[in-house]
Amino acid sequence: MKFSENWLRSLCNPDIDAAQLEHLVTMAGLEVEAVEPAAPAFSKVVVAEILSAEKHPNADRLQVCRVRVGEGEPLQIVCGAPNARAGLKTACALVGAELPNDFKIKQAKVRGVESFGMLCSAKELGLMDASEGILELPADAPVGEDFRVWRRLDDKLIELKLTPNRGDCLSVLGIAREVAALTGAPLNHIDCSAVAASIADTFPVSVDEPGACPRYCGRVIRGIDARAQTPAWMLERLERSGLRGIHPVVDVTNYVLLELGQPMHAFDLAKLKGGIRVRMGQPGEKLELLNEQTIELAADTLAIADDSGALALAGVMGGAASAVSDATCDIFLESAHFAPAAIAGRARRYGLNTDSSHRFERGVDIDLPRHALERATRLILDICGGQAGPLEETVAADLPRRAAVHFRPERARRLLGIDLPEAEMLAIFGRLGMQVAVQGEALRVTPPGFRFDIEREVDLIEEIARVHGYEAIPILPPQGAARLLPVAESVRPATEAKCLLTGRGYQEIITYSFIAAELDADFRAGGEVVRLINPIASQMDTMRGSLMGGLVQTLRHNLNHGQERLRLFELGRCFAGARIDAQPLRLAGLAYGAARPEQWGETKRETDFFDIRSDVEALFHPLPLHFERSEHPALHPGRTARISLDGQAIGWLGSLHPRLVQKYDFARAPILFELDWVAVAARRAPRYAGMSKFPAVRRDIAVVADAELPVGEVLAAAKANLPTKMVDIALFDVYQGKGMEAGKKSLAFSMLLQDTEKTLTDAEIEAAVGKMVQFLAERFNVNLRAA
Repeated sequence: MKFSENWLRSLCNPDIDAAQLEHLVTMAGLEVEAVEPAAPAFSKVVVAEILSAEKHPNADRLQVCRVRVGEGEPLQIVCGAPNARAGLKTACALVGAELPNDFKIKQAKVRGVESFGMLCSAKELGLMDASEGILELPADAPVGEDFRVWRRLDDKLIELKLTPNRGDCLSVLGIAREVAALTGAPLNHIDCSAVAASIADTFPVSVDEPGACPRYCGRVIRGIDARAQTPAWMLERLERSGLRGIHPVVDVTNYVLLELGQPMHAFDLAKLKGGIRVRMGQPGEKLELLNEQTIELAADTLAIADDSGALALAGVMGGAASAVSDATCDIFLESAHFAPAAIAGRARRYGLNTDSSHRFERGVDIDLPRHALERATRLILDICGGQAGPLEETVAADLPRRAAVHFRPERARRLLGIDLPEAEMLAIFGRLGMQVAVQGEALRVTPPGFRFDIEREVDLIEEIARVHGYEAIPILPPQGAARLLPVAESVRPATEAKCLLTGRGYQEIITYSFIAAELDADFRAGGEVVRLINPIASQMDTMRGSLMGGLVQTLRHNLNHGQERLRLFELGRCFAGARIDAQPLRLAGLAYGAARPEQWGETKRETDFFDIRSDVEALFHPLPLHFERSEHPALHPGRTARISLDGQAIGWLGSLHPRLVQKYDFARAPILFELDWVAVAARRAPRYAGMSKFPAVRRDIAVVADAELPVGEVLAAAKANLPTKMVDIALFDVYQGKGMEAGKKSLAFSMLLQDTEKTLTDAEIEAAVGKMVQFLAERFNVNLRAA
């Protein structure tokens, strides 16, 4: 929000200088981002009148002017401006004047003719970047007056960096209200009194969406003067707020926007057909906006329309077809309240960012449209003349109002750490325009309609701190007992898993949760796709369904910068729906390049599936994982495993799909894994088990099985069904080839047997081994291999 200090002081003028004012509002939460002078420094420049302008005797493009500068004789000044003429009032720099860029005015001879000063252009005074001639001032400009004083150029331009919750300060009145509340200075009244109708003309209005537009005000004004000019004082305030003059009617609506914070729009009445209708966009409906952009209205976009179609994008921008022009004589002036939810995101969707949408998205006082319409009507009649019809108003049956907030003075004292009297709190609420009702030991505080940010008790406590002054709150050391919270032994902290992976050569990355829809489609394994209504960028419009996409993008970025060996991991949330239970935390990793850093003692080889499998198993040690061949849309169909723990699927491991290897231009396929964090974080508390004093016995067996039988499935079943006295079984050899029947393979297992009470006998050992052989034969149809 940019405005001039003079404009602010016309509404509230506290007895403090500019620096103190800037510090005050900054400490109150309205950060002053920039302060700049309204004009560069210059001196001895006065309002002057050209009495005569004669051709220079020795130059075709110069004129010799007689210039009245106030008291004393007129000055002779040589001027080369094409618009210099008799009767023109302009700015004159006297001899001795100092202009911007260290330019000093001296008495001089120009082509043999004496010149006692300089007639100035806006560029020469630093008021504009470019100009085609000297300044042309109004006919009533006072000759001899100090130009800087007359144009109020010692003004300062203040720009505030407002947080989104302070939409009420997107107006000079809103900032003046804050200054008045902070300093106790009086707030000057802005005349928003009703304008009496001089004609009976009205224009029909209907609102189809009262929830989106609960209040719509309008008025017909006929017979405005097409030759009228916006007054200098209004143009000055608009320009110092960053807006340029366009047309007197448009300038008035922009002025009221800046002054009161109410966006408004004026339609050329002659271009309207039927009546005004506030409705949603219709299928295929198009609208050409004031910026010459043509858009197609979506079904959830609020529009202002008439019988011919859409006229304006409600709360955002007007349409070109019904815009006010120099030929306009009759207007329909609109002032409405649009609900923030109905406007939020609509401007961005169409690539727009307007002053109107910026305010409506943050919330505008629902009672303001009527006052703003009266204010704008009075200004238009004063500037452009004309006759105003009665104010028409369409109001929803149930207008939204600010709810009262429960407030406890004692809680405010406890949170702020100061013993502030209740009477001072009530005075602060009063200065902020809040209504207070006593309810036992508590208060019911109702914020004014323009304070959309007051919803909870802590919001009121923050207001007390702001207005009382953060600097007035003493700095005290915190008091309280610090105690360590218990950590469950069955839950693994994230830092432990991260340390394990970094110890195995991985580096942690953090990527955006919102990604491109195409990237999400490449790596999502299921679940509902969550699209963003208001993305920060077109390539970040979808919430990720997998962490793999971010890992692959990071890999590609590093490869483009010369990195050839990478180990990456990320712990983050994925999104398979809008509900929180459909947004699991996952741990994912990627490996690419050589299995080990290059060295002389080991032959270089590429990372393979089993290298990364060992990393995944290390995360769960000593719990046994089960890897089963499966398919994932982003992974190689023949090199992908579904990871399970205790019969529950917990993740994936595999090589990147060849289609994606080609798409992302990799020389080889990276290996990826993705795990549910809940499974990684859950660990079993250790339980004591005594060690046997008796020796363990190992027995080996080899069985013949079908070549297609998954070895992992056999080993997992064997471990789950160990006979009595057998404490472990492991696979140590798989053989296919010479001596084996076609379609068969040999699986060799080592079995460890032990008893905690005694030494095992041969009979007990043979019985346990026999039970295992029998189990494998019955479950998997395998036979002992002949010696």
